[in-house]
Amino acid sequence: MNYEFFIAKRIIGSKAYKSSVSAPIIKIGISAIAIGMVVMLIAIATGIGLQQKIRDKVVAFNGHVAITNYDSNASDESEIPISKNQDFYPEFKDVKGIAHVQATATKFGVIRTETDFEGIVLKGVGSDYNWHYFEEFLMEGRLPNYSGEMSNEVVISQYLASRLQFKLGDSFQTVFKKENIDQMPWLRAFEIVGIYNSGMKEMDEKFVMGDIRQVQRLNKWDEEQVGNFEVFLDDFNQMETKGIEIYDTIPSDLDATTVQQKYISVFEWIGIFDNNTYGIIGIMILVAGINMITALLVLILERTQMIGILKALGSNNWSIRKVFLYNATYLIGLGLLWGNLIGLGLLFAQKYFGIVALNPKEYYVSEAPVYLSLDYILMLNLGTFIVCLLMLIIPSIIITKISPVKAMRFD
Repeated sequence: MNYEFFIAKRIIGSKAYKSSVSAPIIKIGISAIAIGMVVMLIAIATGIGLQQKIRDKVVAFNGHVAITNYDSNASDESEIPISKNQDFYPEFKDVKGIAHVQATATKFGVIRTETDFEGIVLKGVGSDYNWHYFEEFLMEGRLPNYSGEMSNEVVISQYLASRLQFKLGDSFQTVFKKENIDQMPWLRAFEIVGIYNSGMKEMDEKFVMGDIRQVQRLNKWDEEQVGNFEVFLDDFNQMETKGIEIYDTIPSDLDATTVQQKYISVFEWIGIFDNNTYGIIGIMILVAGINMITALLVLILERTQMIGILKALGSNNWSIRKVFLYNATYLIGLGLLWGNLIGLGLLFAQKYFGIVALNPKEYYVSEAPVYLSLDYILMLNLGTFIVCLLMLIIPSIIITKISPVKAMRFD
């Protein structure tokens, strides 16, 4: 054991150290690190959690990349069909990192009741549709199965069900216009087998999930014609890169658009969370570092006589500085320990009990989502520890200015 560590350990373990003048200031420094760690953990966990939750909701309705006909307009209705006979369907072999490809089609309609009406978009899906994202949205009922004969079963949003006073098991009629507006519109009856709530009003107020064959029949398409293809990726962070690869791979008459390009405003908004998180981390580390600098300076002042004695015995300045840096390391570690215990405790409570609620109209979620990962927790602890310790090296230079003769007379 080196003697600097030995002296630091004796100082930390002494009763005089715990009841000294510097004790309250040291406790404040430890508390500052602990509180800073709690705030940083919460900021990162909820920030990333909210980003992932919102982007997953948007992806659930659109996929990561949408392949459409170049001649299609920017509306939600599929007007010009695409053949299902494509090299990339049902499996995209030319681009790696693609998890799933599914065919969909959409059609504008108006739900009509005896007392009210509501415009909707019937999103037709088939047996290849991946309901994984929708499973957590489902509030009542079940998800339909479109692998058999053409079905009139649909899943409607809680928003639309509330506005039109629908409940599970109800049937309703929807009006769809024909290509020739002078002709009588199509009238189709549907049965509600499931009610979902994604929390995103922009989606919930218009999408009704139904059988793609209903849309094909309304548009007079054959079974090999669809409105577009939705591509799901293994890694969301590779979306822009994969979007370009997909665009370069598909036929020239087709276009590939990422969900981020389609919903620019939503992704710009959630991107702001990163700037806020970085700002919080910077401020918290700075505050914790300044408090530790104050604690170290008070500790050095309190141990001035000891410093003079050690210098008189032949210790060099760096050796004595190491004694106090070891001491500071212990204090920083103690602050990080308490910060992690409290911060992670609060995050686990939120994750499993949903203590903090949010307004879904503003945040698209009903409770603050939490993302926990060992990677960012370790990086945050390591980064805070290193930055705080580096900040303490500079004030420890004051030890080199202390004269042994004056220090031993200091009282």
